[in-house]
Amino acid sequence: MHLREAGKGDYLQAVAPIASESEAALDSPQDSSPQDSPVLPAVSEEAPREPILTLPVALTAYIVLLAVIHLRVLLPPEIENWTIDVFGFIPKRYDSSLLNLQIPGGAGAKVWTFVTYSLLHANLTHLGFNVLWLLPFGSALARRFGAIRFFVFLAVTAAAGALAHLVTHEHAVAPMIGASASVSGAMAAAIRFAFVRGSFLSFSRSDADTAAKVPALPLSRALRDGRVVGFLAVWFGVNIIFGVGAIGVDAETTSVAWQAHIGGFFAGLLLFALFDPVPRVRSDVADASSQDVSDRI
Repeated sequence: MHLREAGKGDYLQAVAPIASESEAALDSPQDSSPQDSPVLPAVSEEAPREPILTLPVALTAYIVLLAVIHLRVLLPPEIENWTIDVFGFIPKRYDSSLLNLQIPGGAGAKVWTFVTYSLLHANLTHLGFNVLWLLPFGSALARRFGAIRFFVFLAVTAAAGALAHLVTHEHAVAPMIGASASVSGAMAAAIRFAFVRGSFLSFSRSDADTAAKVPALPLSRALRDGRVVGFLAVWFGVNIIFGVGAIGVDAETTSVAWQAHIGGFFAGLLLFALFDPVPRVRSDVADASSQDVSDRI
């Protein structure tokens, strides 16, 4: 998640596998008595090929959209700054005490920027970092939800991140940009089923599509799973350390909008059930189905 100082072009940093093609040439055995039977030509059977691009279509489309939008950095600086002001999330827009403050975008920007800020990134590093985290978690979620649910979910978690940022930065003028809140929401949603036997973080994982559609743990059960709790502890720890630690390092260039990350994460964790099309199992059945060899670690 990135923030930019108003009036300056500076950004405050808030922060398949390609299956080897195998061709099995199966030569038909030649009879030792050529007089009795004709020699058959060698028959070559090609093993099924895995597609080069194994990401689900919805996630691929989302990444391409982010990349295309990032081409705005090629625009003249004044147009790029205008784009960020109009589509970035600026808490000051909602400050009724400053009615004379002119911020590009007008009244409409008070609505669309709750989502559009998440499509903008400060630089390739910022974009690449978010995409990197989306590859495992977003891929599983896109396969599970399908395209429409997946895109709506990303929008909802982005809005939740913006709301958390607004509450904690009521008078901030610096625009916030970046997909980190949506990425955090996708990670939170994915851990609801990531450790279940056969899922993508299980040691007994199935193929990608099957792994993405195992029944999810009820939230109460998930929060009693040591692996889920450990993931939550590490995630919150990293965000708080980088977020709070970055404040004051360089007030002109660096700040992490960690509150937006947490807002998106909580939204993904709590709202997952509203989007999940896979039927859930009873808590007692979930206890049994979630057992994995990783329980002994």
